[in-house]
Amino acid sequence: MDPQAKKQALRLFTYGLYVMTAAHGDDMAAGTVNWVSQASFQPPLVMVAVKGDSHLRSLIDAGHHFALNVLAAEQQSIAQDFFRPTKRENNLLNGHPYEVGSTGSPLLSELPAWVECRVTDTVPRGDHIVYVAEVIDAGMRNDQARALDMWNTGWFYAG
Repeated sequence: MDPQAKKQALRLFTYGLYVMTAAHGDDMAAGTVNWVSQASFQPPLVMVAVKGDSHLRSLIDAGHHFALNVLAAEQQSIAQDFFRPTKRENNLLNGHPYEVGSTGSPLLSELPAWVECRVTDTVPRGDHIVYVAEVIDAGMRNDQARALDMWNTGWFYAG
């Protein structure tokens, strides 16, 4: 296989950007993720890949729930704020307001939409863990928003 062709081809896959959050007990974690897809209509399922060595992964494994907070096209700076470790201070995560969802996962109140999910399957392969999860709650804050996608940021997390 030509490594450069593989990298270029995989970078042409389309990816949105989301802030994934999870909580277990008093601990919370959040991180920007992009390997996300809807996987079923009935029941409503999503699949998402999470870095195997992340704190987010440990909280998802402990609590079996997470939330995906959808970033709007103009919220690239918020996505960047969740590239670093989670800091919770004064009801803010990495400087952004949140409310606690029905699963205990933080829901970022500046973002246009969110889904809360219950993990149904875990697939440990490679350097990421793939979670398949049922959407058990969802909300919209801005039904006119366009989602932020990887292509328009100039960033790459594939290949």
